[in-house]
Amino acid sequence: MPFRVALNMRFRRVTERSGVLLEGPCGWGEFSPFPEYPDEVAHRWWLAALEAATVSWPTPLRSGIPVNVTVPAVGADEAHALVVSSGCTTAKVKVAEGDDEARLEAVRDALGPAGKLRIDVNGAWDLDTAIDTIKRFARFDLEYVEQPCETVEDLAAVRRAVDVAIAADESIRLADDPMEVVRKEAADVAILKVQPLGGVLPALEVAERLGLPAVVSSALETSVGIAMGLHLAACLPELPYACGLGTVALLERDVVAEPLVPVDGVIELRRPLPEIDRIDDPGDADDLILRLENAIENRMGAG
Repeated sequence: MPFRVALNMRFRRVTERSGVLLEGPCGWGEFSPFPEYPDEVAHRWWLAALEAATVSWPTPLRSGIPVNVTVPAVGADEAHALVVSSGCTTAKVKVAEGDDEARLEAVRDALGPAGKLRIDVNGAWDLDTAIDTIKRFARFDLEYVEQPCETVEDLAAVRRAVDVAIAADESIRLADDPMEVVRKEAADVAILKVQPLGGVLPALEVAERLGLPAVVSSALETSVGIAMGLHLAACLPELPYACGLGTVALLERDVVAEPLVPVDGVIELRRPLPEIDRIDDPGDADDLILRLENAIENRMGAG
């Protein structure tokens, strides 16, 4: 079932999400790689969707997942309103775009002194910028900084230079060898995303190998994809941090009648069913199906 949904606001240059929903004997899966990802990378997203549709996941250890509100690179007033309306006590703020300090001031004010504030850089800073900026932003009482630099070597150097915890995202989900983060002591926290890691079971294996506290985050999925992330979070032996799975609110509309959104900062563990009458004709269904077929055929490292 191909789909295309718009976002309420631009998010890291993304204005819409598209993909294919798949139904199997165990439920629904979502295949929604970002357009710029090559077929070899998108193959992992196919594996995750296939697993969700055809494999029984492990028994969950918890029925509710605490989540953060995700704040895109918006103005201070909008950032403040997003946090207040979310009901969450943890906020993840996108930085390295626009007026970061004003945005962080607004979010810290909205959270209050007891709230937890983390920032996500998506590897945009060089080493010197990362060290200088993190030291300057430490006054906001940061819980951690996610992927401040692109390389594992720079992450390790930043971690040695600052007193704020460092989380690795791209250095895990895009890496040929996620364990490099551990060997080089480059991170305090592991960010796990179900689709990029190939499914719940592979992500659980990565988490066990890494041995780091884990935060499960979304890839801007519909509630079908978010359900996959929620189950991963529910199966982790420990969950010390709020997860980044409260992103359905960024969609103009969802593909299910009862979206997976937080209530008082928690999302209940369930798998809502997509409804055909809620999914508009994407206009390029054949292209979306072709993208899926190409991803199926192009396995990373094949040939």
